[in-house]
Amino acid sequence: MSLSEITTKIEKEETRVGRPVGSTQLIAVSKVQPNGRVEAVLREGHRLFGENKVQEAAGKWPGFREQFSDVKVHLLGPLQTNKTRQAMELFDAIHSVDRPKLANTLARLAQEIGHCPDLFIQVNTGEEDQKAGVMPRDADAFIKDARALDLPVVGLMCIPPADEEASLHFALLRKIAARNGVEGLSMGMSGDFERAVAQGATHVRVGSAIFGARDYG
Repeated sequence: MSLSEITTKIEKEETRVGRPVGSTQLIAVSKVQPNGRVEAVLREGHRLFGENKVQEAAGKWPGFREQFSDVKVHLLGPLQTNKTRQAMELFDAIHSVDRPKLANTLARLAQEIGHCPDLFIQVNTGEEDQKAGVMPRDADAFIKDARALDLPVVGLMCIPPADEEASLHFALLRKIAARNGVEGLSMGMSGDFERAVAQGATHVRVGSAIFGARDYG
């Protein structure tokens, strides 16, 4: 599927559910993708990308930013506290704020360096033991605590369980966001981004549908 085909699908779904066209941002997930594929998407004019690991992004994006100065890169994967400073320098947004220790580290470094990327709090909507994220029952308190630290919480993020209907999890995330006055909703990937758009996603994360299958070898 081409980048333009995905964009068209997003716009059609926005229109179908009565949302303004263009209200959903497409994050092209470029993790583990060869630089040639990433550069091809950049040359098509796309400027918003997502990475899962700080180290991989550090080796990839400074060079691309010299050629494409208006590119934005978001961290989608888990963030270790010892890599927080580097992440804050590399990324325009972090989608995986999931625990008090990380929130406190972000707040301390934001005071120290004078800026902080936009932050999304990850909610473990499926309450899966193996998955990161704040439990839904704890989300309200965590959002309140993060705001008390003067952190720029702009949204929530979720990754639904693979074997459950994604729309139910998107609806839950939207409900948590609404009652806390949070506007951003980072939800939906290659297999379910249209359902995420229908549920109000402001950011969808699409990788393999744009770039092709990843080669982890």
